[in-house]
Amino acid sequence: MTERVDRSKPLDDHALDQLFRTARTYNKFTSKPVSDTVLQAVYDLMKWGATSANCQPARLLFLKSNEAKERLKPHLDEGNVKKTMAAPVVAIIGHDLAFYEHLPEQYPAADARSWFVGDQQKIAETAFRNGTLQGAYFMLAARALGLDCGPMSGFSIGGVTKEFFGGTETHANFLCNLGYGQEGGTYPRGPRLDFDQACKIL
Repeated sequence: MTERVDRSKPLDDHALDQLFRTARTYNKFTSKPVSDTVLQAVYDLMKWGATSANCQPARLLFLKSNEAKERLKPHLDEGNVKKTMAAPVVAIIGHDLAFYEHLPEQYPAADARSWFVGDQQKIAETAFRNGTLQGAYFMLAARALGLDCGPMSGFSIGGVTKEFFGGTETHANFLCNLGYGQEGGTYPRGPRLDFDQACKIL
């Protein structure tokens, strides 16, 4: 029998700091490599995050080799080239517009595939929304397992989609450099909006 986890108990401050309060966007990483085992563990953790109708449209490519990064290089904005080429791993987070073909297995509670067939706008919106959500789960999973993240836009979405996902229904969304953050590898932290600036309770 699986032991019931008491989810009403908050995580301790160390965990909250690692995931949120002291987590940073890193532009420099140490030379410590990121193993394939760790990358698989990141995915195996992130996949449990909720998506609508369990649609799971996110598709990830992990670029570790110099050859793979060289394919990415021409599609990066100039300001992102140096840090990305030096990162131990570059993750391309994409979303699969054919996600609904998997719904008979992933969401057997209803004929969810029929909700999307032929409705290109609904397909695109659902894939992008949930793929982005999974990208956020990915970053939290990486941080939970001791990695640091450098998420970014600043690249040609069309170019990366064609180069790495050509011939498929997957589109690039954003990039995330991964590794073990180097001291001094962050910019000064920007302020965050206060509760009253961003939220209302009705």
